[in-house]
This record gives sequence, C-alpha cells and structure tokens, in this order.
Amino acid sequence: MFAVIKTGGKQYKVAKDDVIKVERLAGEAGDNVELDHVLAISGDDGALSLGSPVLEGATVSATLLEQARADKIVVFKKKRRQNYRRKAGHRQDISVLRITDISASGAKKAAPKKAAAKKSAPKQDADAQTEE
Repeated sequence: MFAVIKTGGKQYKVAKDDVIKVERLAGEAGDNVELDHVLAISGDDGALSLGSPVLEGATVSATLLEQARADKIVVFKKKRRQNYRRKAGHRQDISVLRITDISASGAKKAAPKKAAAKKSAPKQDADAQTEE
C-alpha cells in the first residue's frame, strides 16, 4: 500500500515506515503530523484511488523525527568582462518524517476509463468537391 502526498509544493510517493525529508513543517521532534493533501492511494489489492485533485477523508500519519537543514547549495552569478561576481549560499529548512499510517477512509475507487468512441465524419468524394 502506498500513497502520493503533496506538501511544500512537491509530491512524494510514500509507504508505511518510509523516512522522507520535506520542507519544514511546524512542530517538535516526536510530534505526530497529519498530512491530508493526499492525491492518490493504492490499496493492498492493487486498486488505485485517484483524487481530483485530492481524496476527501484520506490522511497520512507521520512522526516528526527531527527539524534539520539541508546541504548548502552555492548560488554563483557572473557576467563576463564586467568584473561582476556574486556568491551566496542557501540551506533549506527541512523536516524528517517517518510515515506511520495511511488511512483511505472515504476514498473512492477509481473507475476504469472507458474507451472513447471515435466519431468520424463521412468522407466526401474529392470529385464531388471539385464539381461544386
């Protein structure tokens, strides 16, 4: 069983006991976090439930392991022959989560897509068009 969640503007595919790093969430280490922006859930039988855009009533529970900072990235700007150079660094605040439970209560099963019937316009004879 897995779920696709959205937090911090990014989407994550998570399963029970996964450890993920997401953009900072409010809370302290050891707190329980409910992620209710669930986009899809796959059941144990392989059935996929899709939201439009989210599944109503579906939640993913997680335990906040720690509040940390990501590795530093270097932002370097340069304009050649102008003696212009700027160097800056950035470290994003992150939260480390362990997924404890995926609840699909209220989630509907995705209906299988029906093949669209192709409607073709009756073809006109090329000779009939030139006579007009």
